[in-house]
This record gives sequence, C-alpha cells and structure tokens, in this order.
Amino acid sequence: MSVYDYEVKTIRGEKKTLAEYRGQVLLIVNTATKCGFAPQFKGLQQLHDEYGAQGFAVLGFPCGQFANQEEEGDEAIAQACELNFGVSFPLFAKIDVKGDEAHPLFKYLSDKARGVLGSKSIKWNFTKFLIDREGNVLKRFGPNETPEKIENEIIQLLTESARV
Repeated sequence: MSVYDYEVKTIRGEKKTLAEYRGQVLLIVNTATKCGFAPQFKGLQQLHDEYGAQGFAVLGFPCGQFANQEEEGDEAIAQACELNFGVSFPLFAKIDVKGDEAHPLFKYLSDKARGVLGSKSIKWNFTKFLIDREGNVLKRFGPNETPEKIENEIIQLLTESARV
C-alpha cells in the first residue's frame, strides 16, 4: 500500500483515491479552523502556491478530535478556510486521525512516520506528513513546526526529484 491507494472524501463529498497526486511531493496535514495553530493555514497556502507548479501540493484533512476545534459540517469548514485563511489547496471531509475510528490513511501515515519517542499517535492539530513523488512517507512534523520552518525540506525534495 501507498498513500495513493487510500480512498478519501473531498470536502464537497466526492469519493476518490489520492492516486491523482501520484508523482507529486505532498504535505498531508490534519487541520482545525478554531485551533491556535490555524494561522498556519496561510503558510500552508503560500507553500502550495509557491511550489505547486513544481509538483507540490498541500492536502488538508479537518479533524475535531483535539478540544473540538473544528466546525461541525464540511460546508462550514470549507467556508471558514476560504474566508478566514484564503485556503484554495485541496480539503477533504472531516475525519478522525487517531484512535479506533481513525481514517485508514492516517493510521498508515502514523505508522510510517512516528512521532516523539516512536509514538504512532497524533497529539494535536496541524501535524504534517511529508510524502515524496513515489508515495513514500518521509517525515512527520509536529504542530510547532510551521510551514516556514519546513519549506527548505520541501525545496530540497522538489530539487532532488527534479534531477532524477
């Protein structure tokens, strides 16, 4: 299995796999519009805009598991992301990212790129997973690691994969 094999639902309710992102560098993020880390939406959007033409995409997966910091419905989430943060990168339906009801994609991501002390569990909103062009999960970034702090790793990955 790779990230491309997982079925997801878009924020508009369409079912699809992540196969359409094959060959791109991805940053998969669990998001929450009411979180103290929500200003990261702007940095994520900047990365998406800046490097999209080079084969990079941010994929946002809203989650309300951490202090219930996400809107109730997908329509409200989409509206809040667009109006409050200018988000145009792909958003998906609200999901769980930890526990028994965690979406299979996030179970896979958490297993492939573990957190502090080898933990699989996602601890908070805005945990980010960096995926290479072949669908390999390379690294997990915690909520405190802002988009700006990880930009160089994205640039490096885009540059390396462009040379191949």
